[in-house]
Formats: sequence, structure tokens, C-alpha cells
Amino acid sequence: MRMDGQDESSNVEDVRGASGGARGGFRIGGGRIGLGTVAIALVAGWFLGINPLTVLGLLSGDGPMAPSSSAPGAPPPAGDAQARFVSQVLRSTEVVWTEAFREAGKTYEAPKLRLFRGSYPTGCGQGDAAMGPFYCPADRIVYLDLGFFETLNSRLGAPGQFAQAYVIAHEVGHHVQTLLGVSDQVAAARRHESAAQTNATSVRVELQADCLSGVWAKRSQSGQGWRLEPGDIEAGLNAASQIGDDTLQRKSRGQAVPESFTHGTSAQRVGWFKRGFESGSPGQCNTFGAG
Repeated sequence: MRMDGQDESSNVEDVRGASGGARGGFRIGGGRIGLGTVAIALVAGWFLGINPLTVLGLLSGDGPMAPSSSAPGAPPPAGDAQARFVSQVLRSTEVVWTEAFREAGKTYEAPKLRLFRGSYPTGCGQGDAAMGPFYCPADRIVYLDLGFFETLNSRLGAPGQFAQAYVIAHEVGHHVQTLLGVSDQVAAARRHESAAQTNATSVRVELQADCLSGVWAKRSQSGQGWRLEPGDIEAGLNAASQIGDDTLQRKSRGQAVPESFTHGTSAQRVGWFKRGFESGSPGQCNTFGAG
């Protein structure tokens, strides 16, 4: 993936020097939360999903927590190559979704992307690098510890910059869902769903974000002059494959348990990413209307 000379976003904030803030306790609703619910939340947030604390709030009948009082960070240092790449990818999502929203007669509001290290307070609770990248709908910020890129390479077998760009585009896809009202509708529905129904809804949410990341890849490459290199799409698809619920569960527990899936199978994640990439149309990403 070559993004040489691409514009950078002004919406990247660097709080790595302020990371590792106090880890206060969290009240997740007034009811009791069993270990099964906690496990669902951790699986949902571990790789490329929303913050587990947000999931816990939704599963227990509450909405997202109140936004944190943490101050915005400074722009990343000019010599930080990884941060520059992240900024270029974020800028490309801003261009793509501004145009896509304009086509639909809507206005796109770009999210912030906050680089942190270790842990950091967010509008959805205390963020932790162990969760992987996540989007918080309460403060509309994508949170990323750059150490996750090494995890993609060494532990998930998904090296290369396009796999990293896919991660960012997926989280921005969750922001698009928030702007379109999908996130609010899902949160309202989850209050009346069983655990199995909640998991099934989560799968549709995540697969839609995968499809939207494919739409970004198609439109961005076509309209912004950067180019994919041989193997880039395969790297992105491999990243999607490696974080499928079935693959992750087989690696961690030796078998897959479909009723506990929250992100979809590897084949589903690859399939929806390809659907977005081949069509370049957000209208093809209606996972809620699919079988």
C-alpha cells in the first residue's frame, strides 16, 4: 500500500504521554452482571470491536457512559512515521465519507482519532490497549494504541499497511453507523433481546463495519491517487479472516461456539469486506436485511 504524498487529517490527537491514567472503578448499571455477560463483552471488544465497557452497558440495559473529562491531545510529532500513516488513512476516510454522505443528501461529521498508550479514560470508560482498537460512540472518538499493529503482524498473521488501514477503516465504519442512527437503534433493540439475540445483532453490526471498510478501500483508491500493491487485498482479507469469531475461539478454546459469536465467522467477515470493496456502495452493506 502506497500513500506517499497523501494529505493528513487534522483530527488525530496524541495523548501517549498522558496515557495510563487512574483506573477508577466502574458502575455498569444498577443490575447484576454475570460472568457470561462479561465474557461476551470481552470477546466483542477484544479485536476490532467496540469498547467492552460499552457492550456491558448495553447488555445491562444502560446506554454509553458519560463522556470523560480528559483533555484533547496535541498533534503527533512530525517525525512519527506510524502516526503519519494513521493520519493519512483517517484523512482518506474523511474524503470518502464526506462524498458518500453528500450523495445521500447528508453531512458527514468526521471523528477524532486518539493515539494512546496502555490505558486512557474515554467516554465509554477506561480504555485499555489489551482491547485492541475501538470506537466510543459516547465521545465519537476512535482509540488506537499503535502497539496493536505489531499484534496484527506477530500474533494474527496479518502484516502490512493495508491490514492496518483496514483496522482504522473498520472503526470509522462504527462512527458512520453512529451518524446514521444504526448504533442508537441497535442499543434500543438490545434492551429487549435475549443473550443469543444480542450476539446475533452484534454480528450484524460488526459485519456492516467490515463492509463499510471495503467501501472505503474501493472509493479511496479510485479517487485519491494512492495505490494498492500486490498482496494488499489478501493482507486485508487475511486480517478479517484471522479475527473471525470461529478462528479466534478455535485458537483460544479449541472449538467454536456459534451461539456466542459477536463478530461473525472468518468467511462472513471476508465476504462482507469483499462485498463493500467490489461494489463501492454503502447501500450494499445492509447486513440487517441479509439472511
